[in-house]
Amino acid sequence: MEFRILGPLEVVDRGRTLALGGPRQRALLALLLTRANRVVSRDELIDELWDEDAPDGARNALQYHVSRLRKALAPSDALVTREPGYMIRVSDEELDLLRFERLRAAAGTAPADEAARTLRRALDLWRGPPLGDLAHEPFAQTEIARLEELHVTALEQRIDADLESGRDAELVAELEPLVHEHPLRERLRAQLMLALYRSGRQAEALDVYRQTREALIGQLGLEPSRSLQELERAILRHDPGLLPDDDAAPAPERSAVMIVADAVSPLDVLLAIAEPLRRELIIVRLLDEAVNLRTATADLRDRRHSLRERGVSARVAAYVAGNPGDEAARFAAEHHADLLLVDATSDLLADGRPSRRLDVLLERVPCDVGLLVSKTGPASGPVVTPFGGVEHDWSAIEIAARLAGAFRTSLRLLGTEADPALGRRDASRLLARASLVVQQVVGIVTEPMLVPAGREGVLDGARDARLLVIGLSERWRTEGIGSTRLSVAEGANAPTLFVRGSGRTPSETMTRFTWTLGSQDGATRPGQETGVE
Repeated sequence: MEFRILGPLEVVDRGRTLALGGPRQRALLALLLTRANRVVSRDELIDELWDEDAPDGARNALQYHVSRLRKALAPSDALVTREPGYMIRVSDEELDLLRFERLRAAAGTAPADEAARTLRRALDLWRGPPLGDLAHEPFAQTEIARLEELHVTALEQRIDADLESGRDAELVAELEPLVHEHPLRERLRAQLMLALYRSGRQAEALDVYRQTREALIGQLGLEPSRSLQELERAILRHDPGLLPDDDAAPAPERSAVMIVADAVSPLDVLLAIAEPLRRELIIVRLLDEAVNLRTATADLRDRRHSLRERGVSARVAAYVAGNPGDEAARFAAEHHADLLLVDATSDLLADGRPSRRLDVLLERVPCDVGLLVSKTGPASGPVVTPFGGVEHDWSAIEIAARLAGAFRTSLRLLGTEADPALGRRDASRLLARASLVVQQVVGIVTEPMLVPAGREGVLDGARDARLLVIGLSERWRTEGIGSTRLSVAEGANAPTLFVRGSGRTPSETMTRFTWTLGSQDGATRPGQETGVE
């Protein structure tokens, strides 16, 4: 049986399109399919299906529609009861959206020609506007916007792959109507500028930039992003870097991830998180004077050797002195580390606060810091991170998104119902909008999920997570991580990474989209809490 939502809702069984019943049953199935393989509570289903017009016997009505839908799907047992609600169980091959996401993930690691072919296969799964026959349903607008964003992002990725393969002239004709359809998408504008320039049409490429700037200033009051401004300057000076290379370009140099631990034994989990993010790893031990420096250094060299056998470039260092954190900070700066991972289960972290040796290091490194509570978790599943509203610190989300991309999985943003003034529906819309922001910037699949405030809500939203990422403010060094956050880490099924942002400005694109997020129809209220204190 094949379920299709990338177009009008369809269920096909052995070549026969099934009759799904009335509009309420079709809406119920579509709603469950957009949350495939996840339990959707009865309360959420009632809220989404009837909005504010739920009948007095809404639960009985829901049960009736579930029963009718099961009969329509027979003999399939895909629709199952799982407290506190219902779930559709489907494989990648049974749901077009999951198949699309799998192909898109595969394209991310393929050479340009193969990536373009794979993305074409993914885009061929679309049969028209997603859920186009259900656009009038209360839940549909948010889901349709999310799915349309997925489609355009995949299209942009395919065009990037075609540009890398040198198909410039043929792309101009495709990009011009796309830019007209999506006038504020700078990535499409940049692709059109590059395709025009490579086709010998410099003046037209510069005219696209002028039109983009006028549109952004006129509609959003914003200048083009730094990357688009740099592209204009590169076109003006005929930068040879704009031309395609005959040979495959080498992978860009990436800065380092620095790992700090008191012992070598817990590094496997740290490495599982660090390896996908950067080309080089730096492994550091901060030693007490009682520890044998020669033995510790030998242990680290053995680990470096084993890493290099796996194809991972690594540097190692062990410091013992009056102030080992100071030396380690200098080492991190010399090697341009932009993420510091700390084994938070070691004695480097006592009572949720950094030890004296670690405190010196944290004071000196200008990069993001991740404190990892190590445990063996699922080998698959999404990366999950709480979202705290418009004024949220985006550092944790950016790192979570990078990890999700590296793991080739999705990113789940957890919003909460902590603000009574906001209301559940507005909170849900804000969360969905934030999910689109992240998806637009980093180009990965996002899964917004509204959960009750507090520890249990976060744990419920992260029960199938591969990794849980929680943001920390700078105050944690004096106030500690917080008992609720620590209890979340203890109760989670997966490793928990606490992220303290470096204080740097988030990526320019993220900042601009955050402004847009906060300006939509009054639905946002500063200070919406994540429920993780």
